[in-house]
Amino acid sequence: MAKTELSARFHGLDEARRALRARFEEKLLATPSLADTGPQGEGPPNRHGMPREPPGQNVFERRAWPVLDLGRIPAVAPEEWRLSVDGAVEEPLTLRYADLLALPQVDEEADFHCVTGWSILDLVFRGVRFEWIAALARPTPEATHVMTYGSDGYSTNLPLEEALKPDVLVVHSAEGKHLSPEHGGPVRIVVPQLWAWKGAKWASRIEFLTHDRRGYWEIRGYSNTAYPWRDDRNW
Repeated sequence: MAKTELSARFHGLDEARRALRARFEEKLLATPSLADTGPQGEGPPNRHGMPREPPGQNVFERRAWPVLDLGRIPAVAPEEWRLSVDGAVEEPLTLRYADLLALPQVDEEADFHCVTGWSILDLVFRGVRFEWIAALARPTPEATHVMTYGSDGYSTNLPLEEALKPDVLVVHSAEGKHLSPEHGGPVRIVVPQLWAWKGAKWASRIEFLTHDRRGYWEIRGYSNTAYPWRDDRNW
């Protein structure tokens, strides 16, 4: 996007974000990480006297962050990166890397749970809250879900009440360093309260949907809901 066009969209952005959050607040509060009893969600507040990790998981050290993908690591330079945001939205847009950095930045300490049996706790991610990008695009009243895509052909789906949680980030850095290509750089999506496959590496497109549609792993038998603390791995 041109700098002037992006700046113009900032006007009223926080109001749009708040309205979007209010629209999905009831569903958001009913999600398992907020509504279930016991250890739910992610991060240190959920671990006082509780297990550190969901059932069936082993905690890995940060330096042992494994690399999992579909067998191809796209080579996308930051200056060439683009993120298309379209579908059931009033204001489709395409973000460049510089546009992403121009949006409000946050540092989020979050857990990372992989369905293959390992977890890494308290990773520090830097990026933009997904809800800000949603507010820029202004989902239509009919929008209920979102599909995120990677440059490697990957896709994964989310209900908007999960995608709009404040710890869901469009990430460009982890542990104080730019994301490496192996870990989804230059930009990936992180959804800490769900299994890690629900966040696309090498993010290239966000499509807002008026109904649920399953992504790459979901159509191959992985859980459509993906709640780690419910041990929710497969159908």
